[in-house]
Amino acid sequence: MSIEIKVPPVGESITEVVLSRWVKNDGDAVEMDEVIAELESDKATFELTAEQAGTLRIVAAEGDTLAIGAVVCNIEEGGAAPAAKAEEAPKAAVAEDKAAAPVAAAKSGDSYATGTPSPSAGKILAEKGVDAAAVKGTGVDGRITKEDALKAEKAAPKKAASPAAPVVAAVAGARGERRQKMSPLRKTVAKRLVAVKNETAMLTTFNEVNMKPIMDLRSKYKDQFKEKYGVGLGFMSFFTKAVCEAAKDFPAVNARIDGEEVVYNDFVDVSIAVSAPKGLVVPIIRNAESMTLAQIEKTVIELATKARDSKLTIEEMTGGTFTITNGGVFGSMMSTPIINSPQSAILGMHNIIERPIAEKGEVVIRPMMYLALSYDHRIIDGRESVGFLVRVKQLLEDPARLLLGI
Repeated sequence: MSIEIKVPPVGESITEVVLSRWVKNDGDAVEMDEVIAELESDKATFELTAEQAGTLRIVAAEGDTLAIGAVVCNIEEGGAAPAAKAEEAPKAAVAEDKAAAPVAAAKSGDSYATGTPSPSAGKILAEKGVDAAAVKGTGVDGRITKEDALKAEKAAPKKAASPAAPVVAAVAGARGERRQKMSPLRKTVAKRLVAVKNETAMLTTFNEVNMKPIMDLRSKYKDQFKEKYGVGLGFMSFFTKAVCEAAKDFPAVNARIDGEEVVYNDFVDVSIAVSAPKGLVVPIIRNAESMTLAQIEKTVIELATKARDSKLTIEEMTGGTFTITNGGVFGSMMSTPIINSPQSAILGMHNIIERPIAEKGEVVIRPMMYLALSYDHRIIDGRESVGFLVRVKQLLEDPARLLLGI
């Protein structure tokens, strides 16, 4: 008995998926609930499993776009059938084709009333580009003589000299191109980013933060922190806590527009931008305002690992009230991040560079980071955006405030 394996429903708003990869090959034996393929939607990657044990018969190919409910493959009961060998093209037929290729006739008298040219006449005709078949020979048996060839040369119309082909300068190195179809995730990201630019009044404000206090705190307690909580103490937990504290004073930054209403949130679900193999994804730290630094670090590692392994679920990427993106890990000094709609603001972190700054009347070298806050000016005023960013700066430069909540 054979059963059809179809594309399962993977989300309320998802109508089609792309078959990104076959884990098993056609004719392979598969077990019940064994992963046989990967499906990719515009939001996440899903695994397709076998609904019974048997032999896999592939219907859809990798890269195909399939509607929900479309047949992906069949599974036949029984063991795997031996893989069919590709039929080899008969080499004998090729040899026969080559052997049967027509050979030019040595004699032209069969087709024309003229004879064959003498060696000297043939040389003249060849040099002047005159067809021997068009020359009537006056020699024995219609043979074309030297005189016939000279007369034919004079009678033949002069050919116009062909223009010289333009000389193309040689280009060193390879100049190949390749085209690759955009994945559903990449197409969705592209559409959303363009929509945000066109539909919001996006503006960006900047500030800088002295990272020395946090770096000193990490150096002092990182070993005890890891020993107690089993996770390293990174920068993301400090920034997440600072955002949550600043959102209490500037709630519009954590709000969103819904039609003609502004929705304010009493919680902070922080989306963290993660670079995954198939594109940028933004998993969410739920209720980050109630988490400790250790809980945030554990959640960040868990979500980042899932993102890199394409194991994130739609629920883990749906929602979010504020986004943090860290371009500094790639060496970015400054950027203007784009809002993650329908949110109203996003904080951009950048690389840490030691720079001279003025501190208590003296020039000192400090590890500095530029911060960028992009926000929707329809809901967030300049006073709120600047005040929010200044508050984040104060909390980061005095980490004790994060622990005391002041």
